[in-house]
Amino acid sequence: MDYKNKKIKGVLKQDYQFFSHGLEGVAAFETSISYIDGKDGILIYRGIPIGELAERSTYEETAYFLIYGSLPTKAELKKFSNDLENHISLDTEDIKWLKDFPVAAHPMDVLNTCVSLMSLSEGGDYEIGRESDLKAGIQIMGKMPSIIAAFDRIRKGKEPIPPDNKLSYAANFLWMLNGEKPKEKEARILDLCLILHAEHGVCASTFATLVTSSTMADVYSSIVSGIGTLKGYLHGGANEQVIRMLERIGAPENVEKYLNEATKKKEKIMGFGHRVYKALDPRARILKNYARDLTGKRDEVLFKTALKIEKFMEKKFGPKGIYPNVDFYSGFVYKALGIPTDMFTSIFAIARSAGWIAHILEYRESSRIFRPRGIYSGPVNVKYIPIKAR
Repeated sequence: MDYKNKKIKGVLKQDYQFFSHGLEGVAAFETSISYIDGKDGILIYRGIPIGELAERSTYEETAYFLIYGSLPTKAELKKFSNDLENHISLDTEDIKWLKDFPVAAHPMDVLNTCVSLMSLSEGGDYEIGRESDLKAGIQIMGKMPSIIAAFDRIRKGKEPIPPDNKLSYAANFLWMLNGEKPKEKEARILDLCLILHAEHGVCASTFATLVTSSTMADVYSSIVSGIGTLKGYLHGGANEQVIRMLERIGAPENVEKYLNEATKKKEKIMGFGHRVYKALDPRARILKNYARDLTGKRDEVLFKTALKIEKFMEKKFGPKGIYPNVDFYSGFVYKALGIPTDMFTSIFAIARSAGWIAHILEYRESSRIFRPRGIYSGPVNVKYIPIKAR
């Protein structure tokens, strides 16, 4: 085609069936794993509402449900839990790696690096297929909590704590992190948080894992893509930024001035708004109650500040469909459980590994490499000038 005297952007737009900035509103494949009704604030995992799973299920059961497509029998759940336990312990080489990392490293970078290092154990023998993908996925899920807990202890000058296989997935993490057996209520609340974060449709990190796996890359590489994407503050990293924002505001009486100035500058208020939800995020509704229960006197002012922010934002932006999302209250829960702020997104990654693996396995069945196009808006017919004449 002769592009002389033509705007190439106008020409090439005709070559596309559909254009959407950031792929908003675009569906690229079918999935049976989860569904979000953004208008009415509904989230379901394979047909079951998230509230019901949060109330009645466990993270291990929910993870099995997402990955295998059906609720497990007692025997199936026991085997799945045992499979996770078989990978939860860190060996000498794992701990050596962790001790070699800079203590100032962000836990998400540590997690990303360690998942990549796991692939070395395959020795180049990884063969793409359901059996290999499941094996790698369960290994990743098993080791993730141990990696984060051990790194936190190492950077504080402490030795890692071996897991206790009598404990649940969530309880084991708190035990390895804090060195104390968690109370039943604490373990249950973290378990609930993992359920709420386990899956959420084709979000940025899930899409990243699928883009990678669609090339027939291994599961380790695909999960590394997901972790890297989740780290960003417009995605999983938002829960860290919420707490930091609250600490900057300091007290309820400072809320109105801070938010008026921030909105005037068009700064993003962390923990509010969602690409899909135009109503209250159902996960935020559940977490708010637990945040209220867990918040002690030390963080009471912070929680009252959050409540005032929510009231201000809903009054001003609720009519535009901007409400609290899951990140707004999850930080309070993690903070009350003794989890450092810079580890909040790592907890998100631990939980979401189940959803990532479920999507990888599902998409493999009818895999087609993702290859979108970009609309060219640059110049045309630019004359090449030899380097001596420039």
